Amino acid sequence: MSITITDAQKQVDNWIKTIGVRYFNELTNMAVLTEEVGEVARIMSRVYGEQSSKESDLKAQLPDELADVLFVLICIANQTGIDLEEAFKKNLEKKTLRDSDRHKSNPKL
Repeated sequence: MSITITDAQKQVDNWIKTIGVRYFNELTNMAVLTEEVGEVARIMSRVYGEQSSKESDLKAQLPDELADVLFVLICIANQTGIDLEEAFKKNLEKKTLRDSDRHKSNPKL
């Protein structure tokens, strides 16, 4: 089943209102987002980097942690009135215009 960003925003909003009781305030959600990104970083540094894993690290799953990041990001968008689907389209257009030749002509790539 595929899901649009707009659908995801609606599903998160419904979950918050029916199960989560209410949104945490924006600053709290920013802190939660930072925590979740840190969990992704921990997995990445142990799976793809040089750090060794501890026993407690072995339970962590990258797909689940990335989904946690997405969930909190959607919460922040919802509570600040941002249409993420539209924002993403505009951002991709900006990157395409700005970087259309930049990466192709980068000798490092």
